[in-house]
Amino acid sequence: MADPATYRPRPGQVPDSPGVYRFRDEHGRVVYVGKAKSLRSRLASYFQDLSALHPRTQQMVTTAASVEWTVVGTEVEALALEYSWIKEFDPRFNVKYRDDKSYPYLAVTLGEEFPRVQVMRGAKRQGTRYFGPYAHAWAIRETVDLLLRVFPVRTCSAGVFRRAKQTGRPCLLGYIDKCSAPCVGRVTPEEHRELAEDFCDFMAGETARFTRRLTAEMKAAAAELDFERAARLRDDVGALERATEKNAVVLADGTDADVFALVGDELEAAVQVFHVRDGRIRGQRGWVVEKVEDVTDGELVEHLLQQVYGDQAGWAAPERASGGARRPEREHRAESPVPREVLVPVLPPDLEQVTDWLTGLRGSRVQVRIPQRGDKKALAETVRRNAEQALTLHRTRRAGDLTTRSQALRELQEALDLPTAPLRIECYDISTTQGTHQVGSMVVFEDGLPRSSEYRHFVVRGAEGEGARDDTEAMYEVLTRRFRRYLEEQATGAPELGESDDDVAPHPDGGVTGRSGATASRDPGRGRFAYPPNLVVVDGGPPQVAAAARALADLGVDDVALCGLAKRLEEVWLPGEEYPVILQRSSQGLYLLQRVRDEAHRFALRHHRSRRSRSMTVSALDSVPGLGPARSAALLKHFGSVRRLRGATVEEVAEVKGMGRRTAEAVVRALAADASPPANGTAPPGTTRPNGTAPPGATLPNGTSVDGASATGDAGSGGRPARTPGMLDA
Repeated sequence: MADPATYRPRPGQVPDSPGVYRFRDEHGRVVYVGKAKSLRSRLASYFQDLSALHPRTQQMVTTAASVEWTVVGTEVEALALEYSWIKEFDPRFNVKYRDDKSYPYLAVTLGEEFPRVQVMRGAKRQGTRYFGPYAHAWAIRETVDLLLRVFPVRTCSAGVFRRAKQTGRPCLLGYIDKCSAPCVGRVTPEEHRELAEDFCDFMAGETARFTRRLTAEMKAAAAELDFERAARLRDDVGALERATEKNAVVLADGTDADVFALVGDELEAAVQVFHVRDGRIRGQRGWVVEKVEDVTDGELVEHLLQQVYGDQAGWAAPERASGGARRPEREHRAESPVPREVLVPVLPPDLEQVTDWLTGLRGSRVQVRIPQRGDKKALAETVRRNAEQALTLHRTRRAGDLTTRSQALRELQEALDLPTAPLRIECYDISTTQGTHQVGSMVVFEDGLPRSSEYRHFVVRGAEGEGARDDTEAMYEVLTRRFRRYLEEQATGAPELGESDDDVAPHPDGGVTGRSGATASRDPGRGRFAYPPNLVVVDGGPPQVAAAARALADLGVDDVALCGLAKRLEEVWLPGEEYPVILQRSSQGLYLLQRVRDEAHRFALRHHRSRRSRSMTVSALDSVPGLGPARSAALLKHFGSVRRLRGATVEEVAEVKGMGRRTAEAVVRALAADASPPANGTAPPGTTRPNGTAPPGATLPNGTSVDGASATGDAGSGGRPARTPGMLDA
């Protein structure tokens, strides 16, 4: 995981111009693409204090290892380049609107000598005209079956067509007059193409012309006493009317519009779009997208418009087919993928640029707006209800994972010989760098789901206040402190008023929120450690399990199950057992243990890095005279790290807001002295003397200063003052 400070652009390096930027990981893969009106301002926002960033943005900048940018002339160019890069690189941290299924289209292959009507999915092809998308393929087939009475266009595959041509016998549809049978020469290629073009015109909305023509022919046949032909024409008119009824008028003004709706929560959103042409709904699409980046609803709408219309623009104008007659004013092109109106629930932040981009795709002015009244407002509400139903259905399907979670808990119960399923699992891990800045983590899974508000951090103090000797001693201390708090809270029946080890505050309503958003009931009067686990998992093998078992035994806790998960072979170890429990690689129980273990490791590592960084910062800047917390924070925010600050000149430091030249000179002198070994053999602030003791004011690896006050507070205390007499030790 990279430190963003290692690849932060130097001050003044990024231009204050519109452009597009991309983050790459250590393997050179593009992980995120974005655009900005000002590249300098936008990129600077990614290199501020990590704790101020959205969690998904934190993950992105720590995954990336470099950033690059391209300057463009206008913001519209930036929008187009951003879309093309997203299509080219498929970055993992960009929002992607992928259909939850492959929607079918009604396609007419005008690029062939004998055009064919068929249902198509997937990538669009040149020379083919598309109508849709439709929610169901059967809806297309019903419509086509009705229209073949009037427009008997070929529907067979190339193989069937060749065989019929070789044998001189048409297929069944040719015998029942639902195909003009060009394969056996009943019609010429030009006549068959005319039928295909009439079919396309009807599907494009020119229904009245054909209905009037057939009605006139029916009346003429009846006047000539050709009642058989009149009856057939009557049935043809009825077929057209039934096909038309399948697309009722929803916009009385007969306009072309795409109506979007967006419904979601913090994690995901459901999107629906209705394609309205000539006032009738011609197609519908839906997505459920995971919010992999920190975006507003307006930004989601902007990304959505980019991908929907960017995808369609590539196949909006198929090539002319070779051979056959041509109509002078109606070439074989699909209608513009961008309608005259785009109705959205929230306007995109860069509305003017998005509108200009869509206008360029359409070739005429496009309106992007929120419907306020009338038919369009009512239709937008209908689309929104469809989006709500789609999200509900998605959550219902995802809730099917409950079966998988239940299976995992049952497997663990059987494999570990537990009296009940482990509905509450706690996992512990230790993170350290060569014995310094030791921290422990506790993560909680309830019903197989993480409960992040129950997570806790522990700063490992050790017997002498200088940290534990090794991981097993640290594990013993963490388990002892956690279950001592549990026993104390059980004895008092009241919340503990002592020093907190936790880094995450409880949920505001007193409940516990997991990723699913469900809230489990919690008694607000009970302490943070009042709920015992059904199963304790430690990250490690027999030594770590033995240390945890010893901690529980010393406290007299004998009703909590314990196991360890060793990383290399994913073996499950039980206390006192000579051989591990082996779970199948495909086991849901093993998968759950791995998730719990990996989450504990991630949580411990994050806090360890935070403490280590904070300690380095304190030791480097604490000795600068006249430099308080506010200006220290401003320096770190501007330069990104102490290492970059140490390489800065006096002039560069003085440019930071609130820094005068005298203070800048003091900062540069102090950091230069901190970087070089002192000539007199004394240690600079923040280090230890050769005899292992620290000078006054220095910070020890365990987070305490020489005068006895805690430099950082306990785990997650956010720099709270040291404990005062009367506080209970955690």
